[in-house]
Amino acid sequence: MAKTYEEINAKIKNGEAVVVTAEEVIDIIREKGTKAASEYVDVVTTATFGPMCSSGAFLNFGHASPPIRMQKTFLNQVEAYSGIAAVDTYIGATEWSKDRGYEYGGAHVICDLIAGKSITLEATANASDCYPRKEIKTEITLDDLNEAYLFNPRNAYQNYNAATNSADKAVKTYMGILKPEHGNVTYCTSGELSPLLNDPTYRTIGIGTRIFLAGAQGYVSWRGTQFNASAERDENGVPKKPAGTLAVIGDLKDMDTRFISPGVFEGYGVSLFLGIGIPIPILDEDMMKAVGITNKEITTNVVDYGREDGNRTVVRSVNYEELRSGAIEIKGKKVKTAPITSLKKSREIAALLKLQIQQGEFYLQKPVEMFPVVGSVKGLKTK
Repeated sequence: MAKTYEEINAKIKNGEAVVVTAEEVIDIIREKGTKAASEYVDVVTTATFGPMCSSGAFLNFGHASPPIRMQKTFLNQVEAYSGIAAVDTYIGATEWSKDRGYEYGGAHVICDLIAGKSITLEATANASDCYPRKEIKTEITLDDLNEAYLFNPRNAYQNYNAATNSADKAVKTYMGILKPEHGNVTYCTSGELSPLLNDPTYRTIGIGTRIFLAGAQGYVSWRGTQFNASAERDENGVPKKPAGTLAVIGDLKDMDTRFISPGVFEGYGVSLFLGIGIPIPILDEDMMKAVGITNKEITTNVVDYGREDGNRTVVRSVNYEELRSGAIEIKGKKVKTAPITSLKKSREIAALLKLQIQQGEFYLQKPVEMFPVVGSVKGLKTK
């Protein structure tokens, strides 16, 4: 029997909703079958916690007296983009600091603000009649800001390539340090817990979907950049390579540093480790079938990051059960595997979101617009 968002939210309000995590639902399906399970379960919670470089925050400082139209802005020596308005700025998570390089960057500034720390704001400008001040230096905290919200263009990849290195020397990447001659494999997806892998054809995740974002209640604001709806998929619509992504938004003032933290990758730079949880309403049996996906049923490509020409080629296909086993075989060699995504944190988020729904603190939001189901990603033209 089909359910609606309104019916499920009414159950949440009355404390009657059956909510389970994406790992817990697998055993329920095995016990009851998809039809009975779809009638029994109302919501399945999904989650991921890993590095999401395409992230940042919009900040509004308010006007000084006399006022300034900020043109060059630095927060703890990290440059933020101020070509928006007089005292609005956007700080990207991967920007490096002037004085410390990639040991401190935009992700650190964002997390320091959430932690309540004081940040040094420095800005310069060309004076004008309405904005006569040329420079300013002051200290700010999150409480001093009028608005501060995370706005991330590309998060929560729907599947992602695993990485290895065929070269005779180590390579330093955003997937970590890859040892020479296929010395290791790293991967960055929470597998059967991952949000978009539990809704592979975007039936319930779209523009306007309410999500758990770094401890706050946020929203999917748009399809993420490099959204690849036409990526190769299996018979159930699950992509075998990077596919959908999410643009997300949420209030920095409601976030928790347990679920958002800066990361530094040696030889590469700064990233932002971010926790995202998404509840999936079980609207019908097909939706239950989708959330019953297991690591064994999710495949991805192991890609070589060590080629001299910089191009990345596929070494082999692998499923997440194999990756999570700790080792896979490449060209007859047993190679250790390691996740960059934290399964422990992903599980913590899925469980916390489950509890929030059970306690009536988190309601489902039907998307106001669905994502496209066709369309591919273009590459940059070079001479």
